Amino acid sequence: MKKDVKDYIRTIVDFPHEGILFRDVTTLFADPRGFRMAIDQMLHPYAGERIDKVVGLEARGFILGGAIAHQLSVGFVPIRKKGKLPGTTISEEYTLEYGEAIVEIHDDALQPGEKVLIVDDLLATGGTAEAGIKLVERLGAEIVGCAFIIDLPDLGGRKRLEAMGMDVFALCEFEGL
Repeated sequence: MKKDVKDYIRTIVDFPHEGILFRDVTTLFADPRGFRMAIDQMLHPYAGERIDKVVGLEARGFILGGAIAHQLSVGFVPIRKKGKLPGTTISEEYTLEYGEAIVEIHDDALQPGEKVLIVDDLLATGGTAEAGIKLVERLGAEIVGCAFIIDLPDLGGRKRLEAMGMDVFALCEFEGL
């Protein structure tokens, strides 16, 4: 039987807190067929689109973003947690279920008018992705789309990003938290 991307993702019960079903993509990344399938499928909706840079959200978005940028022969730009980038940065604060966080991007990482694909492993509430979108837009770049392996539709992230005018693509969905 042919596997799809969802078959490579394991679920860890009660991580990081009781009642949470953690969707672990490290099993997908560890399998060469699964990883290639995920990268190829994440690129498919953007075939023929001009993409100048791939922006990956910390941390698993770096793994995906690097592979996708390589496939497209374009540059990769990380959006990191506050204090992790060495150069001059701009930052964006966002709300988490348990508090607030800040992400940053180098202030010279993107040029006005560049076409950007934002990638990460999982779309939950959309807070991190929204902060990343705001950073990219503040630098004057244009977002072609936001691509994820997993969407958790019950948490509303897709609707949140689509309300910002974003094109959102995910390889699979898991119901619940």
